[in-house]
Amino acid sequence: MSETLSPREVFHELLTGISEGRFAEVTRLYAEDTVVEAVFEPVGPRRYEGRAVLAERFAQVAEHSPLELRARNVVVRETDDPEVVVAEWDYHVRHRETGRTFEAANIQVLRVRDGLIVHSRDYHDHLALAVAGERLNELVEALG
Repeated sequence: MSETLSPREVFHELLTGISEGRFAEVTRLYAEDTVVEAVFEPVGPRRYEGRAVLAERFAQVAEHSPLELRARNVVVRETDDPEVVVAEWDYHVRHRETGRTFEAANIQVLRVRDGLIVHSRDYHDHLALAVAGERLNELVEALG
């Protein structure tokens, strides 16, 4: 019988999977009825409901993103609620085509029940990631 992962362990599994580009695999960490809120998402939905919807989102990212993400400065804090952890970290981001790099700050509040993420409130620097992924070359040329 396998042991259920703690909220801290689930977060680390999630972060490792994303950093390694294993987007299809990380969906197994979410409950069927999960809710993910992308609080700072500049365009598109800010709320995803259900593992299937989230799996579609991860598949789009995996297929279209030119960015490589590596987590650094990871700090995970447990709370007085045993289901909830708050994680802070920076992504060291590298654009595969240009080789340019930058840092993007992140905070995530996860509620994990029975080893699965049932709710996540994500505070990623989506704007920086979107600009870097879609318009970095344009911006570099414009700045000369």
